[in-house]
Amino acid sequence: MKPTQIKLSNESQQLELRYGTETFTLSAELLRVLSPSAEVQGHGPDQKKVPLDKQSVRITGIERQGNYALRLSFDDGHDTGIYSWPYFRELCLKQDELWEEYLEEAKQRRLELDGVQPLKWQP
Repeated sequence: MKPTQIKLSNESQQLELRYGTETFTLSAELLRVLSPSAEVQGHGPDQKKVPLDKQSVRITGIERQGNYALRLSFDDGHDTGIYSWPYFRELCLKQDELWEEYLEEAKQRRLELDGVQPLKWQP
């Protein structure tokens, strides 16, 4: 489903997508860390990367990709994510769930970078 309106707030760095009477906002940080690019998603489930420290990232460009997607550019140099209309819709509808998953993955990644093995609870 293609959005009927797309608007970027430069001040808040949120992308607003309207679908008929429904309006969703996606932050630049969420869009950056959940980029559909191979740089983030890899070429398979076991290759997925977890971008960290993207709280201040800004969207610097939005480019149409035919009639099926947008390419977003960010001020950290990332510009290879092509966000299809179905992917935008998924982000809008599952934003809270996807964000929680990302936060958990980021927490685990930070522990790995610090050389700490997470404790596993065993009954």
